[in-house]
Amino acid sequence: MWEIFAYQNSDGLFGIFNAIAAIRGSDTYLSAMAGVAFCGFIAALLAYAFAPQKLQGWQWLATVVLVYSVLFVPRVTVGIVDKTGGAPVKIIDNVPFGLAMFGGITSTVGTTITELFETAFQVIPGNANLPSELTYQKNGLLFGNRLIRETGSVVFQDPNFRTDLINFIHNCTMFDLIDGTIDPTTFSRSDDVWSLMGNPNPARFTTLTSVGGSVSTDTCPNAYNALSARIPAQVSLIQGKLAFQLNPTLPAAAASSVIANQIQQAYIRNHIANAAASAADIIRQNAMLNAINDTGKIIGQKINDPASIILAVGQAQAVAQTNAAWINNGKIAEQALPVVRNVVEALAYALFPLVVLLLFLTSGRETMMALKNYLGVLIWIQLWPPLYAILNYMASIYAASELSAAADIGSGAKALSLLTASPIFANAISSQAVVGYLTISIPVIAWAAIKRMENLGNALVGGLSGLQSTTSSTSGSAANGNVNMGNVSMDQMQLAPNRTSAFMSSAQSDITGNTLSTNALTGVSAINMLRNQGFASRTVSVKVGEQEVAEANKSADAARSEAIAANTERSTILADIFSKGTTKLGSHRSSSGSSRSSYEEIGNSLDHLNQITNQVASKTGLTQQQVAQIAFGAAGHFGFGTNSPILNAGAEVRASAGKNYSAGISAEEQKVLSYLTQDQMAEFKKFGDRLSRDTSVLNALSRDNSEASELSSRLATTTNRAQRTEAKYAERVAFAERLSSAREKGETISIDIAADPHNIEMFRRYAEQYGGTSASAHALLDSELARQAPRPNRVFSDGTAVPVSFGDASKQHDSYSAAPNLKPNIDTINMKNRSAVKAHGPAISAPEQAASAPNPELKTVRKDIQEGGKVLTDKTSSAPKEFDKETEITKTENGTLATRKSLLLNAASQGGRDASNTFENAKEIVQKVLQDK
Repeated sequence: MWEIFAYQNSDGLFGIFNAIAAIRGSDTYLSAMAGVAFCGFIAALLAYAFAPQKLQGWQWLATVVLVYSVLFVPRVTVGIVDKTGGAPVKIIDNVPFGLAMFGGITSTVGTTITELFETAFQVIPGNANLPSELTYQKNGLLFGNRLIRETGSVVFQDPNFRTDLINFIHNCTMFDLIDGTIDPTTFSRSDDVWSLMGNPNPARFTTLTSVGGSVSTDTCPNAYNALSARIPAQVSLIQGKLAFQLNPTLPAAAASSVIANQIQQAYIRNHIANAAASAADIIRQNAMLNAINDTGKIIGQKINDPASIILAVGQAQAVAQTNAAWINNGKIAEQALPVVRNVVEALAYALFPLVVLLLFLTSGRETMMALKNYLGVLIWIQLWPPLYAILNYMASIYAASELSAAADIGSGAKALSLLTASPIFANAISSQAVVGYLTISIPVIAWAAIKRMENLGNALVGGLSGLQSTTSSTSGSAANGNVNMGNVSMDQMQLAPNRTSAFMSSAQSDITGNTLSTNALTGVSAINMLRNQGFASRTVSVKVGEQEVAEANKSADAARSEAIAANTERSTILADIFSKGTTKLGSHRSSSGSSRSSYEEIGNSLDHLNQITNQVASKTGLTQQQVAQIAFGAAGHFGFGTNSPILNAGAEVRASAGKNYSAGISAEEQKVLSYLTQDQMAEFKKFGDRLSRDTSVLNALSRDNSEASELSSRLATTTNRAQRTEAKYAERVAFAERLSSAREKGETISIDIAADPHNIEMFRRYAEQYGGTSASAHALLDSELARQAPRPNRVFSDGTAVPVSFGDASKQHDSYSAAPNLKPNIDTINMKNRSAVKAHGPAISAPEQAASAPNPELKTVRKDIQEGGKVLTDKTSSAPKEFDKETEITKTENGTLATRKSLLLNAASQGGRDASNTFENAKEIVQKVLQDK
C-alpha cells in the first residue's frame, strides 16, 4: 500500500483519489484514451513517413506501451494518512500505479523531512526546545500564539453568571481597592486575581441571580462563595469551546482531551505561566481579567455616565483598530496559505488522468520531460511542510522571547495579570502577523529549491516586500502626524440622504467671483453672487403701504381736476371761435353773395354745427354759445389727445378718465350731452382739431390778422395745457393702480448694501471698528446718520437747485413749457414786424422775376455729357484687353492665370544683356588703365 500524507485535507484527498479510481475504470475515459492514441498514431506515422531515419514512429509506439502498461494499467491501494488529526487511515483501491508511485514517493520524502526536523526541534535542550503540542504537523503555524490569542479574549458564557460577577466586582471589589482592603499594586500584578477578591467587606451587598432567573441581594462574602462554586462549570464550558475551535480536525473526545495540555504548554513555553498553573487556572484568569475590564464599561452605561461610556468606547475602538491589521495578517498564516497548498496538491493529483492522455501524444525525450515537470510539481508541493516546520520553529522561538518580555511584572517574575494582559495579547497577534507575511515566501522558496536554488535570494527578498510596504505606509503616516485612534461619534442622525445631480454644473467667474449654477436638462440657471457675510448689515427697502396708495389716489384726483379745467378752458375758446365764425360767415355771404371753395367748406361745417347747436338749444333752453362750449368740451375730453403715448398704452385708462369726467359735470352739461349723438360729437371733435392744426381757418374766421394771431395763440396754449394735463392724469391713474396692485400682493424690494463687495470698507467699519456693546453700536448709528444726513445740494450753472424728486422735475417742465418766452408765436411776431415796417412807408413786396428765355448753350450740355460718358466707358472696357494682350496673359481651364512668354527665352535674353554689359564694363576699365599710364 502506498501512503499519501495529508495536512488537514485528508477528506479532500480521499475524494480526489476515489474520483481518479472511478475515472480509470470508466468506458468513457478508455474511449478518450483510444481517441488520443489514434491521433498520436497518425502524427507518428506522418513523422516516420517523412523522416524514417529518426524512428519517430517506433519511439512513439514504445512510449505508449510503457506509459499504458507501467503507469496506467497496474492498480494499487493507496492510504491517506492524516498527520494533523486523529482520523484513521483512509484506503482507496484501484488507483493507477503511476499516480500512487509519484504521490507516495514525494509525500513520503516530504513528510519524512518534516518529521526529522520537528523531532530534532523537540529534543533540543534549553529554551530552544519546541513542545510536540506546538509543532507544525500537529496544529499548524504558530499554534502557541493562536492559543494565547484565543484564551486572552475569552469571557464567561452564561449571561446570568457574567452579570453577577460584574455586579460583584463593582459593588465589592472596587470598594475594597478604594479603601485598601486589596492592595491595588498586588491586584494588578497577581496571576490569580480571583483569590485576592475572596475577602470582601461583609457590610457591602451585591445581587445574585438564581437558576430560575430571580434576583436576590446578599452580602459580598456570601456572593463570593456562590460565584466560586459556579466558576468551575463556566471554565469547563469555555475550555470545551476552545477545544473545538482550536482542533477542528479532531473528534470531540480527542479535542477535549488535548486542549488542556495544549494551553498549558503554550503558556509555559512562552514563560507566561509556571508549571503549577493548570489550563483551568489560565482560562479563569483570562476570563476574570476581561470581566474586570468590562465592569468599568458596563457600569458606566448602567449609571448613565456619558464620560465613562465615551472613554470605554474610545478604548475599545483604539484596541480594535490597532489589532485589526495584525489579526487579519495573522489569518494568512493560519488559514490562507495552508488552504492554497492543499488545493494545489489536490489539483496536481486530479490532473493525472489528463497527464496520461497528453503523454500519448509525446515520444522519447518529450515524454521524459513531461513526467519530470509533473514530478517537479509534486515535489514542490511536498517541500512546503518542511519549510513550514522550520518557519514555525523560528517564529515560535521569536514569539516566546517577545511574550516572555511582555509578561514581566518586575523583579524577573512573569505572570498573566491585569498589568501584562494587554501587552501579551498585542505581542501574540503581532507575531502571528509577521509570520503571516513570511508565509507568502514559502511557495517561492520551495520553487527556487526545485530550480537548483538559482533564485533563492530573490525569493527571500520578495517574501518581505509585503511587510516592507505595510511598515513603510504605517511609518509614513506616523511621521506625518496622522494618528487616528479611538474616534467616537455618538447621537448622529441623518433623516435623508444627500444627493447631487449629474446634470447640474457650477462655474465661478474669475473676474466677479459670482457662481453660476446651470441645469443641463432644462437650461435654467441661477447665480450666487459674491457678497460680504457677517453680523453687520445695512438694508435699503422699498414697499407700498396704505398711505402711499391714498396719496397716489389724491394725486390722480388733482390731475383729473386739472385736466377738466384745461379742457373747459379750451372748449370756451373753441366756442368763441365758433360764434365769431358763424357771425362772419353770415355777414360775408350777405355782402358778397359768393365765396371761394375753402370758405365754402368751412361754411358747410359751421352751418352743420350751427344746426346742431340750434336743435339742442331749443330742446334744453340754453344758448347756442353754451351748447357749443359743452359739446367742444365733451368732444375734446373723449377724443382729444389720442396721439399721446401714455393714453395709447391702454384703453382702460381712457375709459376710466371718461367715467371720472362724466361724474364731475353739471346737470345742464349732462342734459346737453344726452341730446348729442356720437356722430355729432365726432363733428365737433373734427372741427376743433382742424382749428388747432390749421391757422388759415382762424384767419378766415377772424376780422383781421391781429385777432387771428391772438386766437391762435390762446388756442395753442390751452391745447398744450390740455394735452399735458390729460397725459399727467393718465400717468397718475396708472401709477395709482400699480401701487394698489403691489399693496394687495405685499411686494417688498430690499437691497443690503453692506453685502455689496464694492462697499467692503463700509462693511469693515460696521463690523470691526464698532461692536461688542450696545453703547458702541448706538454711537455707530448716530455718527452714520449724521454723516448720511447732510447730502450735497447740487445746483445748475445759474445757481438754481436741482429738483430732488420726479414730481418737482415734472412741475418745472410744465411751467417752462407754458412760459411765453420759451414758446414764442412766430406768426404774431411776423405780423407785428410787418405792421411796424408798414407804418414807415409803402408795403414791400417780393419782386416778381420776369420770365426769361432759355439759354441756347444749355441745350447741348446733356448731349455733351452723354457723349463723354460713352467715350470713358469704351476706354474702361478696352483697357483690360489691351493689358492682357501686351503682357500675353491668358486664363487656364481651372481659372488660374498664365503667361505665354517663355522663361527660357527671357533667361537667354538676360544672359545676352549680361554679356554685353560685362564687355562694356571691361572695355571701360581697360581704357581707364591705359589713360592712367
